[in-house]
Amino acid sequence: MDFSLPKRPWWGYVEEDIRELLLTAQLLINKVGGWEEKFHDYAFVVFPAAKAYEGFLKKLFLDLGWITENDYFGKRFRIGKALNPSLEPELRQREGVYDKIVEFCRGRELADELWEVWKQARNSTFHWFGFPRRKMPFRMTRPKKKWPWLSRRWTRPLRSVK
Repeated sequence: MDFSLPKRPWWGYVEEDIRELLLTAQLLINKVGGWEEKFHDYAFVVFPAAKAYEGFLKKLFLDLGWITENDYFGKRFRIGKALNPSLEPELRQREGVYDKIVEFCRGRELADELWEVWKQARNSTFHWFGFPRRKMPFRMTRPKKKWPWLSRRWTRPLRSVK
């Protein structure tokens, strides 16, 4: 499967290590699908893409001035916390990015979508949830067209930072 990654409007914006992670995920999807061996959970296939998603968001948030270099390079900043629309008001003001996205985009649609993708794609890849048991079948490893970081919706924010 070819995702035409180099043709995406954001491809030239992201750093080489993020591009390599995405190409690795694409390679894994293409290779693992042809293996005879079957697995209970295929989260390992999308792990590089989930890591790249985090890197993409951190870079964009830094370039838009929504986080500091300490946040970007440090080990304490959490994308999930920053995107959470239910964060306590004091934390939301100090550490949140959700409201900045809403203001920048003049609406909640992209901010809500980023939060949903984070919860569904990233969290289900990295975390084990006790009940109900959740696993990632192979069919779920393919990119979703609605994922915001694969869409053209990023054209405006990326023009703002170039």
